[in-house]
Amino acid sequence: MVSPISSSPVLTQDELKKIAAYKAVDYVESGMVLGLGTGSTAYYAVNRIGELLKQGKLTNIIGIPTSKKTEEQAISLGIPLSDLDTHPVLDLAIDGADEVDTYLNLVKGRGGSLLREKMVEGACKKFVVIVDESKMVKTLGGSGLAMPVEIVPFCWNFTAKRLERLFSDAAGCVAKLRVGDTGKPFMTDNMNYIVDLYFKGEMGDLKVVSDEILRLAGVVEHGMFIDMATTVIVAGECGITVKNK
Repeated sequence: MVSPISSSPVLTQDELKKIAAYKAVDYVESGMVLGLGTGSTAYYAVNRIGELLKQGKLTNIIGIPTSKKTEEQAISLGIPLSDLDTHPVLDLAIDGADEVDTYLNLVKGRGGSLLREKMVEGACKKFVVIVDESKMVKTLGGSGLAMPVEIVPFCWNFTAKRLERLFSDAAGCVAKLRVGDTGKPFMTDNMNYIVDLYFKGEMGDLKVVSDEILRLAGVVEHGMFIDMATTVIVAGECGITVKNK
């Protein structure tokens, strides 16, 4: 299903993200417990939810943030917050993605919040993903961009080398420790490191790859979100496309 966007002028990537985010918020109803995503696209959705609450168009919303950054944003907007201990089942989560394949599998975590995102979005009845068309790929990892893996800091290089060796016979990959602006290792909200995997070829069966990565001691979680998205909203120059599982 495609909804047209004004044909001119050409929209920027940020404008496309905002359009997709606003469309996703159409799924939100009063009384819902919501997973609040993290990142540049989810930022617009959280802002919109706060705006509708302020206007009284939404009421009795409870948000479960997927990062400290989103928590701070939601508090500034007056969105009531809780956690998974209190609300183990969510009605809806809205978040962006770094890659979306043809089966609506995702790569997430280039912003560093993949563990909390997976915990929250794995607990929701409906997971709406919002992206601009540049995030659509044929196969995950095929873009040549990072597939994040959150690992414990202890002997991180040992874990990174083991991750590389997993794919030595098939896709092949290079594992790089993510470094922050200070030149020190990037730290997640959970005080872990992130190793970014850069693939030279296709990973193969994603579920098999997922299991192999998670079996490595030292790995906390990876950024492949397999069979989790129920709806993906894609904003492009030709309009909004809604893809459903």
